[in-house]
Amino acid sequence: MDLRKLKTLIDLVSESNVSELEITEAEGKVRIVKSSGVPPAMVAAPMVAALASAPMAASTAAAPSGAPASEPAPGSAASGHLVKSPMVGTFYRAASPGAKAFVEVGTVVKQGDPVCIIEAMKILNEIEADQSGTITQILAENGQAVEYGQPLFVIE
Repeated sequence: MDLRKLKTLIDLVSESNVSELEITEAEGKVRIVKSSGVPPAMVAAPMVAALASAPMAASTAAAPSGAPASEPAPGSAASGHLVKSPMVGTFYRAASPGAKAFVEVGTVVKQGDPVCIIEAMKILNEIEADQSGTITQILAENGQAVEYGQPLFVIE
């Protein structure tokens, strides 16, 4: 099971009313248990644990520290319209790793123009601008896990 899929599953469990999720695949078994007040715990079968124990620790440690950095400054919300994530997933600025980003700071967009992609459960969801204007800030990092409702862009 790849690391992005594990991160997405952790995010989905933490945002939902599900308290425990267990998935069995050819590579092994993963069990995610949500406990109150602390990040989700992960228990993996020996075959998966040997391959992914270090990356899993890094992903759970990176999520809390990355969240405050993606929050907009208090004054930025008043200076423009926020484009928020409609789902939990992984944020991508371009359609593929080598492709040009959909938008940059200073790009003029119309309502309905694609601004990014959010991958959730191996499905690529194109996110569109919900208002016309100019991109003044990009609030999420490429490849970063994003939450439902998390601000991604500021449009003025």
